[in-house]
Amino acid sequence: MLDHVMGRLLARAAGVAALLGVFGGAAGAVTVPILVADVESGRVIYSQAPTDPWYPASITKLMTTYVALDLVRQGRASMDTLITISPTAAAEPPSKMGFKPGTQLTLGNALKIIMVKSANDVAFAIGESLGGTVDNFASMMNDTAHRIGMQDSRWTNPNGLPDPRQWTSARDMAVLARALIRDFPDDRDLFSISAIQFGGAVIPNHNGLLGRYPGTDGMKTGFICSGGFNVVATATRNGRRIVAIVMGQPSPRERDVKTADLFDYAFAQDGANGPGLDALQTSSLGAPPDMRPYVCGGKKVPAIEEGPGAVTASGSSAAQLLGGMAANSPSLAIAAFSSPAMRARTLPPRAPLQPVAVWIGRDPGEGQRILAEQAAEAQAAAANVRTARMEAAKARREAALAKRQAVKEAAAQARAAKSATKAASGTTLPHAASAYTASDTPGMPEAKPGKGLTKAKATAKAPAKPAVHKVPAKAEAKPAAKPARKSAAKADE
Repeated sequence: MLDHVMGRLLARAAGVAALLGVFGGAAGAVTVPILVADVESGRVIYSQAPTDPWYPASITKLMTTYVALDLVRQGRASMDTLITISPTAAAEPPSKMGFKPGTQLTLGNALKIIMVKSANDVAFAIGESLGGTVDNFASMMNDTAHRIGMQDSRWTNPNGLPDPRQWTSARDMAVLARALIRDFPDDRDLFSISAIQFGGAVIPNHNGLLGRYPGTDGMKTGFICSGGFNVVATATRNGRRIVAIVMGQPSPRERDVKTADLFDYAFAQDGANGPGLDALQTSSLGAPPDMRPYVCGGKKVPAIEEGPGAVTASGSSAAQLLGGMAANSPSLAIAAFSSPAMRARTLPPRAPLQPVAVWIGRDPGEGQRILAEQAAEAQAAAANVRTARMEAAKARREAALAKRQAVKEAAAQARAAKSATKAASGTTLPHAASAYTASDTPGMPEAKPGKGLTKAKATAKAPAKPAVHKVPAKAEAKPAAKPARKSAAKADE
């Protein structure tokens, strides 16, 4: 019975931990960073592990944008400054625009692209073009971060691709979001673009809250396996602006739902008595946890699909549904916001996209000319590829035909050689053969003297023995002169 009760308590604790965003076992639990603050006052409305180091992923591009806008403000660059895509930038992994090395575009268009498409190649090119090198630009990022009050961040690249030396915190991203809104009021629209249009392609923003949660007006999402799904989001209601930072979520869907719930909670709070961002206690962690086992595991990296977007409250806020308990206990409120009942609220359709045009080159006309030239080159290259494939296929067919013909000719030659050998073996006598047929020739009966053969032929079967003439003993002593003359006369006749 005790074991059963303890099992239920442990299961409930694990469920609450999951709702609050706690991953891993007791020995290695990871609490994901969450922070909600009032943009105007900087007062913290709710926080969870707000200063813990975390891998930022593509929310890094907010820092890249601040440095670029600051250079424009100082007169060291302009929105018309040309950014060049180097071979190194073009080789950066997706998400990317896929521009060819040597392609140029204005800084203004480059910033729109990295805010919407989160293009790593373009962000890398911004760093190279404005800093001379990516390392120099990273130094500028670090110097600027310290100057505006960020305390926990370390930057090594401008696009947020995985680097174990680069991290930030929820508190620092709230500081950065407030600085962007405060210092560059004329550029606030950069963070709320619902889509960009490049040529004939319309590319929607990765931020699943835009156009779905009422009042959302920024800012940036990010994802890598080691950091999970992150977002820095802002929303405005009744003239009050809230910034929410949610990190380490296992999917974009859960990230968006939780952020929407946090907005609902924050707008229902006064927030005037919360601590300032600077008053948050420094984390004891020396490095970010690696979320890969929880987010990606040993599986293939999940596609960065932003999903149908965040939920919105139907009629009343989540805080009102929970009554005083939510107002007095933020932890219980967050757990309740993440409950299955709250997650089952109706998802609104996304508002119609309002694409903003971007182009390569100095102006739209030059961009159109470049795109037309690239399209013609692509068509020519495709035609060359088709021609090469057809020629290769023809060469293969001809080679196969020649091979078959060679095989046929070789077979014919082999048959002719075999016939010639057979004919030669039937007419040529063996080296030791005589003029007569051997007596043991197969198929012929053995011949005997006097039966079918003449005596002369019979004797030919074996070497003839020399004839021995016996002379009578009496005649041996007589001279042979007379018989010899007689024999000679007969021979002359």
